[in-house]
Amino acid sequence: MSEQAIDLKKRRFLTGATSVVGAVGVGFVAWPFLSTWSPSAKAKAAGAPIDVDISKLEHGQLVRVLYRKRPVWVFRRDATAIDDLKTLNQELLADPHSKENQQPAYAKNIHRSIKSEVAVLEGVCTHLGCSPTYRPEIGAADLGGDAWKGGFYCPCHGSKFDLAGRVYAGDPAPTNLVVPKYHFISDTLIRIGVSPDAHEVKPIFKSNKLT
Repeated sequence: MSEQAIDLKKRRFLTGATSVVGAVGVGFVAWPFLSTWSPSAKAKAAGAPIDVDISKLEHGQLVRVLYRKRPVWVFRRDATAIDDLKTLNQELLADPHSKENQQPAYAKNIHRSIKSEVAVLEGVCTHLGCSPTYRPEIGAADLGGDAWKGGFYCPCHGSKFDLAGRVYAGDPAPTNLVVPKYHFISDTLIRIGVSPDAHEVKPIFKSNKLT
């Protein structure tokens, strides 16, 4: 059997439009935290912007939404996670300063986001397109012990990313995770698909709201 065939079997596709993953353990999923509205086929094809309500998103919690048929993660980092991004040994990372064009200019910083606390990343491994697992627990023995400060792990071929989506050096994934265009409409509402300098674009999707 070819490696490509094995990859297809291993890939984990989202079976629902949204989910929320908590920081307790490594696989806690709660349903349904988001209310999702189905757009028209025309809206899907056009890649209409979507809104995500983060008013009840807790520290360490991650929300998954679909944008242009690709999973996008929105998660809230606590003060420890933010500090760890600054102190993580940069020699462990392939592109610690985000020199590769995997993010908009306004997200080219240490936390790769507009606000240090809230991250928005495409949940697609840059190796072969698998969807990595959220592993926020610090010091996970299977991911490097004390050197692991939380992040994402792709079980297909072992690529690892920190909580800014920066890939670890020597892993199969060639680049950091993609940061999509987005901006804050308010402190609690994010619009994915539109940069901060293009607010005039209106979303076709109705808001995704945490309950």
